[in-house]
Amino acid sequence: MKKLILFDLDGTLMNTKEGITKCAAYALEKYGITVENPDTLEFFIGPPLHLSFQQFYGMGEEQAEEAVRWYRERYKDIGIFECEAYSGILEVLQALKADGCSMGVATSKPEIFAERIVEKFGMAPYFEHIAGSLLDNSRSDKKEVIEEAFRRFGVGTAIRKEDVIMVGDRKHDIQGAKKMGILSVGVKYGFAKRDELEQAGADYIAELPQDLIGIIKEWEMR
Repeated sequence: MKKLILFDLDGTLMNTKEGITKCAAYALEKYGITVENPDTLEFFIGPPLHLSFQQFYGMGEEQAEEAVRWYRERYKDIGIFECEAYSGILEVLQALKADGCSMGVATSKPEIFAERIVEKFGMAPYFEHIAGSLLDNSRSDKKEVIEEAFRRFGVGTAIRKEDVIMVGDRKHDIQGAKKMGILSVGVKYGFAKRDELEQAGADYIAELPQDLIGIIKEWEMR
């Protein structure tokens, strides 16, 4: 049976730290919050943006949505490409595709931005579908994103659920996979805190992008 691998984007395929943290700092500046070192805003990478503004800065729902609009003012033309593919990840995608795996992206980033990044950095040929959130912040929960990916790939009909695995760098990826009843790979080269992936219950752990090839082969033999 065909195997399907779903990849998170930020912290898994791409190091998007510069763009995300600078855009978060830009948005916070609108509220009189000066961030001297954008690197301290790494916690914005992974979770839905509006939730991070609420959780870490005490914003209400409406203000958080406004903050996201400020964030995107800079992100849509500048921040989106302040990123780089992780070393070796293109070779990993090439090897997995050659092995006959189907691959897709499942990200909480707005789908329209994810598509532009994947195209810009030469990853588009490897992915059949890119599922992300919408600009109104809906479908931003990782479970919802994976559900959308399932719909597009025909999981449950064309592909069995047990033949799907999620690859991501944060607990949200692992938790979303568990809610959808699939296995997961946590990648440590991204932005997870110490032991975050293990505590979330990742079924496999990859220290480096190259480790994914062996892990997927092991998974395929289960």
